[in-house]
Formats: sequence, C-alpha cells, structure tokens
Amino acid sequence: MTFDEPEFATVDDVTTALESTGYIADKQLATTLFLMMRLSKPLLIEGPAGVGKTELAKSLAAITGRRLVRLQCYEGQDETKALYEWDYGKQLLYTQILRDKIGEIIADAEDIETAVDRISAQDSVFFSTRFLSSRPILEAVQSDEPVVLLIDEVDRADEALEAVLLEMLGEYQISIPELGTIQAKHPPMVILTSNNTRDLAEALKRRCLHLFADYPTAERELEIVRTKETGLDDVLAESLVELVRGLRNLDLRKAPSISETVDWARTLAVLGATSLSEELLRETMSVVVKYEKDLKAAQAALPHLLNPEMHPVPSPAAPTNSHVVDFDDGRSVRALKDHPGRFTNGYYGTPSASKTPAPASVTSSQGSRSFARRRGAK
Repeated sequence: MTFDEPEFATVDDVTTALESTGYIADKQLATTLFLMMRLSKPLLIEGPAGVGKTELAKSLAAITGRRLVRLQCYEGQDETKALYEWDYGKQLLYTQILRDKIGEIIADAEDIETAVDRISAQDSVFFSTRFLSSRPILEAVQSDEPVVLLIDEVDRADEALEAVLLEMLGEYQISIPELGTIQAKHPPMVILTSNNTRDLAEALKRRCLHLFADYPTAERELEIVRTKETGLDDVLAESLVELVRGLRNLDLRKAPSISETVDWARTLAVLGATSLSEELLRETMSVVVKYEKDLKAAQAALPHLLNPEMHPVPSPAAPTNSHVVDFDDGRSVRALKDHPGRFTNGYYGTPSASKTPAPASVTSSQGSRSFARRRGAK
C-alpha cells in the first residue's frame, strides 16, 4: 500500500515545510522523512530523550494536514490498550434489552446444550463493530481521513506488544478473530520512537526505516532557539547553547534536552538577563538539570564551562569536579550510558530486578475469544 498523495517533490521541500512549523531538520532527517513518504514505510527513530523525536511526528502531521493519533507505550500495556477492546458493559446492556427476544429463541430448546448452541449462533450480533472500542492503532486503521500515527517510546512496552504491532507495520491492517482482517482505508504515516531502554525486535526494525537522532549541532540548536522566539538576546542565546552543550559533556544522569534549552532561554529572558553571570546561571540551572547529584556536578563545572581559559579542566582527583570530562560533544559519554538494559531496579518502564516474574495470565478478551473459538469448533 502507498500513501494517498505524494506529499513533497524533493528533500528540500520537506526541510522547508518542517521549518514552517518551527522544526529545524538536518539533511539526514529530512531525507529519511522524504523516503518514508515515498516508500510508504514506517519510521523508527531512536536516540536520547529530548532530541525532538515526538515533536517530529507533530510537525509531520502539521505539514501533511493529517490528524495525529498517539499511542504512548508503557510497561504492562496489552493489546486492549493499544488496538481494541470489546465493550462488555454495552454487550450486557444490549443482552438485557433483548432478553425477550433471546427468550423466544431458546423457548422450545430441549436442553441446556441446545439453548447455549442457539445463543452462541448469535455471536455475530454481539461481536460486531457496534461493540468494538477502538484504541489508537485500530483508530488509525479505521480512520476515514489520512492520519499520522505516533507510537511513542515503544521500547517501554513489553515485547508481546511489539509482536502485536508487526501486522499493522507491515501490512497496515489488523486481524480481529471475531471479525476478520480490517485493512486501513488510508495507510497511516507511522513514526515509532525509542529511547533505547531495551533492544527492539529485529522483526519490528525490519519493517521500518531507521534513524538515530542525536543532539543537534550548535548551529542547528541555536537556530531552534531562535525560531522559538524565547525573547533572549541572540548573543546570549549563542552562549547559552554552548553552555548546554558543555553540560551534556558531563556525566549526568539526565542530559539537558533541546526543549530544556529553550525553557532556560525563556527563563533568562523573563528575568531580564543582560549577561550569563555565574550567579544567575546557578540560580536557574534547575530548569535544565533535574537531579540533585547532577546539579552539584553541573555547578561544580560551571566556572570551567563559562571560562575554560581561566578555569581549565580540573584534575580528576579533585572531589568537586570529578564529573568534568573533556569531550568534544559528549557522544562518548552518552555511548557509555546509552546501552540496552541500562535502566534496571524498577526504573520507569522496566521490570524491577527484585520482582518475581508473574505467572502468565489471560486477559478477559483473550478468554472470551478462546471460548468463542471452542464453541465454533463444536
């Protein structure tokens, strides 16, 4: 299947269109997005949090005039939260309303088995789209208008959900045992994002174009800050961007994101900053540094980041600056931390190390399908 319309003729058209929404894309990203639209393939973007992965989906929806449908993934999520769910309450209500008719159907039944068989023959009445509650994936497939489907932080979901997604990513369709296969009316443009909390299945990657998004260059990040109209003077904004890049070089648990750079620029503008004094930066650094340990490390490194010549990289032996490292852009630091399975011991989106694996369970929807299939096999 192909997307309904050729959105853009060239890669430059994509870049220009994204800029109109305030999204500054580099050549690689714009090219990948262009190919995604031309090849009608889902796009998987991996990279650290805060580099604009989710924002890209929003901008794509804006430039294509499509509605954005979002599935936010999390641990323990199952198909009923991602694809669809049978509305049992509504089915029960209809059963009560139609009980007189059901009574007529089974009135002359010779025994219970015959009565059950007659009622089960009416499955098609209760297992129809009338009682189907659409979740984001099915909503995107059934939509009467083209949509952009964002499957956000797919690495936080369980592997079982990945398997459920494969049919939609490969064929733009969903198979519902009671109804059959539902093909997308308009193939959705699908963007999956991952913070690399864990490795994704090869089958999922194979169905997608892949892009690794890292923090932008200083020039691109400065351009992003300018387009956001933060109110901060251009000269100060340039210095602030360099400072944030220096913070990313530190061994922080959570490196500042692009959006946090923008927030810091707005904060300084609101305070009427005319210069990036050390005192002002210390007072406002919590805008971009979110953990106490990180804050101490960042403040210890601040003199060096503001004036490397007067405050050279301190000795690693010094207790107050042991977090300072002299990398060009922090990629090496992130590479050391950015590996699958780095979040353990109950970090959000990961199973607790001390948690005993729960026995396999069957959801209500799975149970009902199994029951229905067994009846059908008789």
